Amino acid sequence: MSSSKFSLFSLSENMKVLHYSWVAFFITFVVWFNHAPLLGLIAQSLDLSAEEIKTLLILNVALTIPARIFIGMATDQYGPRKTFSVLLLLCSIPCAMFALSDSFEQLALARFLLGFIGAGFVIGIRLVSEWFPANQLGTAEGIYGGWGNFGSAAAAIALPALALLFGGDDGWRYAVGLTAIISFVYSFIFYFGVRDTPKGATYFKPKSSKAMEVTSVGDFFLLLVMKIPLFGALALLNWKLSPEGVSLINENMTLVIYIGLVAWFVYEVFSAYQVNKDIFNTPVDPIHQYSFKQVAVLNVLYFATFGSELAVVSMLPLFFSETFDLNIVYAGLLASSYAFMNLMSRPLGGWISDKYGRKKTLMILTTGLSLGYATMASITGDWPLVLAVVAAMSCSFFVQAGEGAVFAAVPLIKRRLTGQIAGMTGAYGNVGAVCYLTVLSFVSYSLFFWVIAFSAFVGLMMLFFMKEPKGSMAEIMPDGSVELISVD
Repeated sequence: MSSSKFSLFSLSENMKVLHYSWVAFFITFVVWFNHAPLLGLIAQSLDLSAEEIKTLLILNVALTIPARIFIGMATDQYGPRKTFSVLLLLCSIPCAMFALSDSFEQLALARFLLGFIGAGFVIGIRLVSEWFPANQLGTAEGIYGGWGNFGSAAAAIALPALALLFGGDDGWRYAVGLTAIISFVYSFIFYFGVRDTPKGATYFKPKSSKAMEVTSVGDFFLLLVMKIPLFGALALLNWKLSPEGVSLINENMTLVIYIGLVAWFVYEVFSAYQVNKDIFNTPVDPIHQYSFKQVAVLNVLYFATFGSELAVVSMLPLFFSETFDLNIVYAGLLASSYAFMNLMSRPLGGWISDKYGRKKTLMILTTGLSLGYATMASITGDWPLVLAVVAAMSCSFFVQAGEGAVFAAVPLIKRRLTGQIAGMTGAYGNVGAVCYLTVLSFVSYSLFFWVIAFSAFVGLMMLFFMKEPKGSMAEIMPDGSVELISVD
């Protein structure tokens, strides 16, 4: 792992891996959101109702929550190179299915399966952490996350133009189909272009892929508590799809899913106990301990940061349109400024973390995030439009820089569990989006922004329980010796 000066455009192997990684993540976001800018054309082509359009939007995120947990475990067990390549390859199939769909049911199935590609983000977090030292890790992870996350904005810009270029009622099919081809081809480029670790470095694996390891009895019970919101969000999505929501599934299927979620949660508790049962009898050597409390705090912060970003990006055009009586196209262009901030703000959040410390950076950015949403809650039609746009962009800086700061800390907790930790923290971002959008369906825009501001304030209070990563984390080599990995 190189500790030389961070030079983004050098030809060093670690920089090549970083660029391979963010491009892979970029493609996953293009594929994940390739339907959003084309919904009008898709609805017209297949005569979809407004409720069916809303259902597609829900299905697009439904599978991502469990997928991020599963992909995090697969990454730790099999390595980022294989996991990312297989994900890109397999998800090109439902992407092609979506492009070839002739009915709402086919669209819905393909969109549901495509939620899996939204889990690609967590793979690169582990890969990048293997190639950069702690004092450059926040910057590298920020570039990976920020530039990759821009894939959703790129899809919004490029795909409508491609659909028009292909022309006709099937223009959207060619545009979506092209993203499937790109995903398929890049899966091979990525596989042959990267390695999991630098030459001579060891890729540390968890002792089990069934559940996350913890190192104390208290952390075991905290792990179980932190699993509850993940299942709660899935139950909420089930309710949205039920007859009480958009009626995509009937009452019997809704009940079966609820029972399945309860059974799954029981299985998760059992698996966690099986993996960690030794800690109830034999204390873990202090050198091998890590604090799961760190993970819990980062989960809540990502709930407020990425969760709010996903929610706000989907409602901001309508907010500007209704608040300032704007044409929806013009309002969409103004709202896009929120997502465009990702290119710089997320890497900047990681860089600030490297330079000034993880905890201090998170406290400053979370404070700004809370105040930013409180400001947006006060926006009315009497505000100058330019001031409202500036407020939204300022708020988005703290949101996205906060995301970068969160994942500047994630890889410094326990190396062999980085994929699983990133998977859980990433899943909490999707949980946040589900919760915030559900709140929005019941309250005004102003109250919606106040709810986000309050949840960010809760995250700020939890930060007082987080410890700044210091010293080193210990991992066991294949020969039984202990390697210390610096975290500062």
